[in-house]
This record gives sequence, structure tokens and C-alpha cells, in this order.
Amino acid sequence: MKNKKAKTRKIMDEMSETKVSEHIQKSSIPNKTDEESSMAETDDMKKANKKMSRKKSRVSGKKEDKDQLLEAWSPRTDIGKKVKNQEIKELDYILDNGFSVLEPEIVDFLLPELEQDLISSGQVKGKFGGGARISFRRTQKKTQEGNKLKFSCMAVVGNKNGYVGLGFGKAKETVPARDKAFRKARLNIFKISRGCGSWKCNCKTPHSIPFAVEGKSGSVRIKLMPAPKGTGLVVEKECAKILGMAGIKDIWSHTEGQTKNKVNLIYACEKALKKLLSTKIKPQDIENLAIAEGKITGAEK
Repeated sequence: MKNKKAKTRKIMDEMSETKVSEHIQKSSIPNKTDEESSMAETDDMKKANKKMSRKKSRVSGKKEDKDQLLEAWSPRTDIGKKVKNQEIKELDYILDNGFSVLEPEIVDFLLPELEQDLISSGQVKGKFGGGARISFRRTQKKTQEGNKLKFSCMAVVGNKNGYVGLGFGKAKETVPARDKAFRKARLNIFKISRGCGSWKCNCKTPHSIPFAVEGKSGSVRIKLMPAPKGTGLVVEKECAKILGMAGIKDIWSHTEGQTKNKVNLIYACEKALKKLLSTKIKPQDIENLAIAEGKITGAEK
């Protein structure tokens, strides 16, 4: 017992000696001078200023990047050449005459205030059951070599003033799939008609849709109905993104079928919006319902 106690005492003494020596070594290190500390502070300030400038450039740089890309754009189609030479100044001329848009730069050139967003069409398993919505859908193909992954996503573009477009992109990686979706959304852009078709409102301002429309894709049916001013977008979350990009502020909706399949739901919403322009309307109803096609100026709003 005595030998064990002696060994433990020796170990404790050695540990205390090492701690004391470490403390002496740390204290012997010379402190930083005022000049060195000031240099370190200036470096920290420079780093912080760089971060702030990067955040600002992300917002302002988007427009600059667009301008640079449009300047470097060399159109291949006749419509693209006319747009760059400013012979065609409005997108309505292309859409009304039935010309096909084959270059996404045409839309960026004619609609500089265009915005874009991804639609949450995918799903990830949650920890405790259920699932969280994400922008990308992940699919696998079984082969002899193994599983081959592919990612797909949907995107929406619009100027929040009568123009909207949807696109679907698929690739082996997420970034190419996203770029494809944004490109196709620009190529699929179309205009809608807005108005005030609610009998509760009768304000004669184009804040909603002029009449009820219905769209179907797969088993999903969606019905969009005009709503009075101040109602908001009473519709599924992803469809609300599309309607907001189109410039609709108030709407009611009713859906049927497997609405969990967001791809079919979005395609059904697109078909319903296209019916707003294709439906024939009497001339007397245009004034009563305050119907306006495409872009609306500040005075008409």
C-alpha cells in the first residue's frame, strides 16, 4: 500500500512540474506590440469590408452581368437579330404574331425587369417521418454498372406584370438542371389577361382574373376563381409563386386529385392561366370586367 501511495505522489509531482513549466514558457513569450495589433485590426477591417462589398455586388452585379451578357450576345435567329437591332421593341409583337422564341436572350432584352425562382417540386425524407420540400427531384436508374442518378427541377420566370413562363430541366447534376429549367422557362414565356371578375368587388381594376378558369394535368384539376380586393392568393404555395410572378394579387382556388405530385399541379395551373387569353370575350364585357392583356402601365393600375 505504501509503495502505491509513493508512486501516485511522484506522478502528481511530475504533473505539477510540467504545468508550471508550460505556464513559464507561455509567460516568456513576448506580447504583441501596438503596431502589430493595429495591423491585425486593419486586416480584420479589410476582410469585413470585402464581405460587405461582396454582398452589395451580388445585388448590383446581377444587372451588370446581364448587361455584359446581352452586349456579348450574337443572335443566330432572324427575330434575335431584329431584337438586338431594336427593330422589335416589344414582346407582344412576337407573341401576338405566333413567332417562336428560340433564344432566351430575346426575353432578357425585351423584359429587363424579369425575375426568376425555383419551384419546390422534390421531397426529402425527414428524421421523424414526413418529408421536407426541396427544389430538386432525385431519380435513380438501375444498371449493371450500378445506380445512375439524375436531378430534375422546375423554374418560373416573370415580370410581375402580365408575363410568366415555366420550364423543366433534367441533368446528371443540380446546376445544369437548374440552368436548363431557367432557359426553358424563358423560351416558354406567355402573357395573361387580368381583370376584376368578382361580384363582391366591382372595383374595375386588374388585380385578379376576369373569370374562372380550369386546368387539368394527369389526375390533378385546379380551378382558379376571381376574388375581391384584399383577399390575397388563396392557393397552394407553389402555385402562388407562379401567380405572383404573373402579377395576380387576389384569387380563390379549388383543387382535386393527387396534388402531392407538384409537377402535375404546376402544369395544370399553367394550362388554366393560358385559358385566360384564349377564351373569347364580348366587347361589352371587356369594360365591365376591366380586362387588360399583358403589361399594364402605372396609370391603368
